[in-house]
Amino acid sequence: MMTEQLDAIILGSGQAGTPLAVALSRAGKKTALIESKHVGGTCVNEGCTPTKTMVASARVAYLARRGADYGVRTGPITMDMTRVRERKRAIVESFRSGNEKRVAGAKNVELICGEGRFAGPKTVAVNGRTLQAEWIFINTGLRAATPAIEGIAGVPFLDNVSVMELGEVPEHLLVLGGGYIGLEFGQMFRRFGSSVTVIHLGAQLLDHEDADVAEEVQKILEEDGIEVLLKAKTVKASGSPGQVELEVEMNGGTRIVKGSHLLVAAGRAPNTDRLNLEAVGIATDERGHVQVNEFLETTVDGVFALGDVKGGPAFTHISYDDYRIVKTNLLDGGSRTTRGRFVPYTVFFDPQLGRVGMTETEARKRGRKIRVAKMPMSYVARALETDETRGLIKVVVDAETGEILGAAVLGIEGGEMMSQIQIAMMGGLKYTALRDATLAHPTLAEAWNNLFSNWEGE
Repeated sequence: MMTEQLDAIILGSGQAGTPLAVALSRAGKKTALIESKHVGGTCVNEGCTPTKTMVASARVAYLARRGADYGVRTGPITMDMTRVRERKRAIVESFRSGNEKRVAGAKNVELICGEGRFAGPKTVAVNGRTLQAEWIFINTGLRAATPAIEGIAGVPFLDNVSVMELGEVPEHLLVLGGGYIGLEFGQMFRRFGSSVTVIHLGAQLLDHEDADVAEEVQKILEEDGIEVLLKAKTVKASGSPGQVELEVEMNGGTRIVKGSHLLVAAGRAPNTDRLNLEAVGIATDERGHVQVNEFLETTVDGVFALGDVKGGPAFTHISYDDYRIVKTNLLDGGSRTTRGRFVPYTVFFDPQLGRVGMTETEARKRGRKIRVAKMPMSYVARALETDETRGLIKVVVDAETGEILGAAVLGIEGGEMMSQIQIAMMGGLKYTALRDATLAHPTLAEAWNNLFSNWEGE
């Protein structure tokens, strides 16, 4: 079989792989972009774009039911899930086709639809072809993991992809997992009209958040009518279409939880098991994530890993920044690393949870002397005016320097408010700059004027 010589091979067309292919094209590098499913990766096809589209539909249903609170009388609210699904599919197709056009318009780039795997040093086999290049980039992402629960394989469960293809509102949705994915879908389908039970192994929802933030999230979800089971270990699953039964160990006993549908949102697994990494000595961790250094280099010279496949924070903006690091270092003559970069994120249940920097727990573990500014959203004039007062703002500050170390904003437009804190952190502003700023009234940003008069324990 003839080996085809290229400058670069990219495995996966996600939010790092696609722009990298275009950048390599502009640099005159002959490149193969190999994609096993859809151009655009998880974000465009199965993650951010479709889920946030459906979250928007769920919020409209929520506001319509709350119309009377604002003096607006509406009739009974019903869901047309076929229309919700059509709208989601249309937006996904628009985003996907945009990515496909970018790749198609890139000279020197060949899009190969297939599943690539390593066949030797700097060599990839795909669709009966053998490709070789000096640079190879792994951007194959993650997929939903199936937990080791007795009987789960025989239950017709949903994952983050299939749950968005439902044509009806589940009567009672069981959600296995109290992380970002499980909570977004749980609240979404509760607003569509389902009864919802969230079953979580941990002692709190959102394991990496401070306990007080997680407790506020749970309070909000329970206000919405969602049942939350914590310290709940699912040991057995059984059922058939329309009827699912879980055996759950909690509070020293066993409870049977029944529902019409089961969503498994209990973790993600890297798509590395079919790449044949061991054939070329590319190291992975115990879960299969590709190991990289701060330059995103793997243990094999000339092979890089970008995005979710390398473990760590699995966010689209991190994948895109991985692309920028590689582009800077390989094509622009620079020297960028992952060291010290910000890792902000927003969880799109409602109200949003925006997070950046250290939690209070992390800061204390690092031995930092801190002050914590904390305030309920009900203290924010704009939140009161819009009747969106659920949630809280929490900012961690270095007690000696006034440096902002991190923030959680659980409230209306929490992601946008968190981004304001991030920009302040990037600019090295101390908390006093926000406290003393003249900010437009009435805006959500005005909250910064008042927040830093609400110190915990003072």
